[in-house]
Amino acid sequence: MSAAKAVTDASFEADVLNSEKTVLVDFWAEWCGPCRAVSPILDQIASEHADKIEIVKLNVDENPATAAKYQITSIPAMKVYQAGEVKKTVIGAKPKPALEHDLAEFLA
Repeated sequence: MSAAKAVTDASFEADVLNSEKTVLVDFWAEWCGPCRAVSPILDQIASEHADKIEIVKLNVDENPATAAKYQITSIPAMKVYQAGEVKKTVIGAKPKPALEHDLAEFLA
């Protein structure tokens, strides 16, 4: 089970857009194999960098409004939000070093 907090259409604004922390949203679905592969990697990054970034998960099947708003067309998709704005988008499952490289500016 993932350590990442689940967010929903209803909680997205409070949990992500209004957060004082940098938040990475993992857009995923139960049936998505690559999503399941990247989940433990995101958990590791979350625990190693808890002071810098919060990682949350949004199930696109259960929360279609938010997925549509941010034009999520392929998953896994990860978007980094700061002060309510998307600062970075990462598409697809990657090994941990590649993800850490993509997220370096937020983990430093």
